[in-house]
Amino acid sequence: MHKRLFIPGPVEVREDILKKMSTPMIGHRSKDASKLQKSISGKMKKLMYTDNEILLSTSSGSGLMEGAIRSCTVKRAAVFSIGAFGDRWYKMAVCNGVQADKISSEPGQPTLPEMVDKTLATGKYDLITITHNETATGVMNPVEEIAEVMKKYPDVVYCLDAVSSLGGTKIEVDKLGVDICITSSQKCLGLPPGLSICSISQKALDAAKKVEFRGLYFDLLELYEYIKKKDYQYPSTPSLSHMFALDYQLDRIFEEGLENRFERHRKMAEYVRQWAKERFALFADERYASNTVTAVKNTRNIDVSELNKKLGEVGYVISNGYGQLKDITFRIAHMADTTLDEIKGLIESIDKIIM
Repeated sequence: MHKRLFIPGPVEVREDILKKMSTPMIGHRSKDASKLQKSISGKMKKLMYTDNEILLSTSSGSGLMEGAIRSCTVKRAAVFSIGAFGDRWYKMAVCNGVQADKISSEPGQPTLPEMVDKTLATGKYDLITITHNETATGVMNPVEEIAEVMKKYPDVVYCLDAVSSLGGTKIEVDKLGVDICITSSQKCLGLPPGLSICSISQKALDAAKKVEFRGLYFDLLELYEYIKKKDYQYPSTPSLSHMFALDYQLDRIFEEGLENRFERHRKMAEYVRQWAKERFALFADERYASNTVTAVKNTRNIDVSELNKKLGEVGYVISNGYGQLKDITFRIAHMADTTLDEIKGLIESIDKIIM
């Protein structure tokens, strides 16, 4: 039996998208490859609300996250963490010899704008990283408020991890002043894992020119200069299968309508949160609760693994808590092409098991 995925990636992928993955190959140095990438770039700019250039990487989102902090930190990075993936961004800096400090929030709490202001006021940092949506805790950061703070520090490169939110909630990259916005295929975009995407500003590119050792595969300046020189082709062989599927899926997203898509995600999130509050409790501060994944505090001390086993018998799977939050929380994703009716079916099945 196929188990329908309600985990925070990889997500359930539509059959027509999987079929697009099997499109016959083309030469990655061909005019058709350039045309495909140009098409994706234009559509991603629309989805990201940006005029900045788009880069693709045959990797998980972690690849571009590592590339961003290594390529564009000249002096020192301030890494704001609200959970496991902010911690991971800091580890990437350390492992690449990038000078960085980690500023952490309490589990379930966001990065507040006053934290960013206090940190940047020291003048120590020329790059910051923010996790927009933390799947470990179900927190979505108040990026609109953070954007107001960032206006005070126009020389600081602003990197945003939108891996688990872009395509599921509105992120107006240029309006927010984000220099590098990163996402990947297996979350709200509704594709299989294996492709990551970012926007990159001229400010970030200028910063990268001052960094001597940027690596190679994830050197964002190298990627940018190569696609400009080679008419939107890449220095290494990209995942053409993902590109075919992404180009197709972006058309589907625009057919649904961006505001309709964001509203669908909001409705699913509200439904799950209301259920969680009635049956258990929310782990995240509700004022900053995610629109794409809900972390439920396991106040009834149920056996999450046993719950998932029984859900599997009726064709569903959810996610246990991440890392130290295993069994303390469990997580229900509501992203990509999932519908409210499908969420209701899952919740009904959970209720039959736990009640």
